[in-house]
Amino acid sequence: MAKETLVAGVDEVGRGCLFGPVVAAAVVLPQSQLPKLVEIGVKDSKQLGAKKRSQLLEEIQKIVTSSAVGYGTVSEIDRINILQASLLAMKRAVLKLKVQPEICSIDGYQIIPQLSIPQKNIIGGDRTSPVIAAASIVAKVWRDDLIVRLSEKYPHYDLASNKGYGTKKHRLALAKYGPSPQHRMSFRPCQVV
Repeated sequence: MAKETLVAGVDEVGRGCLFGPVVAAAVVLPQSQLPKLVEIGVKDSKQLGAKKRSQLLEEIQKIVTSSAVGYGTVSEIDRINILQASLLAMKRAVLKLKVQPEICSIDGYQIIPQLSIPQKNIIGGDRTSPVIAAASIVAKVWRDDLIVRLSEKYPHYDLASNKGYGTKKHRLALAKYGPSPQHRMSFRPCQVV
């Protein structure tokens, strides 16, 4: 019997946020298990509510062989830029997998630099590839949980609601209170004078 191909999906969340790290997740599973992700209703995390994402996360963990999260810190984002920090987060997630995949499906058009595993880029992959969508859910739940915990430390910015995105309330708080140590100073709205 031929050995089954292990595929990984990799995606990041929080790229457009003003606050907190950019977070990536990688999930790996045998190719034959991909239809199970579709069966349980896995789709792009942006198309799902928080409750549904959390439910799906539990189901995803039962199906995948391994999953891991990596992130790029705020200081890394400010130092090397958001794109490079996103790719670094993706690389960290893939390298933390307990099982190495034969191929990584990456959301977007950029390959992960200096990754020895073959990669396939899929533009809009979080919408068209179940394994990338599963990674987007893992990353989104992990990041949202982190931001909600950080919202207790930084109460002015309405983080529990906006998850670090630049909503009107968030921008008004930046103008009133200034940025926190978790704000991305390389992002213009955080450079309040």
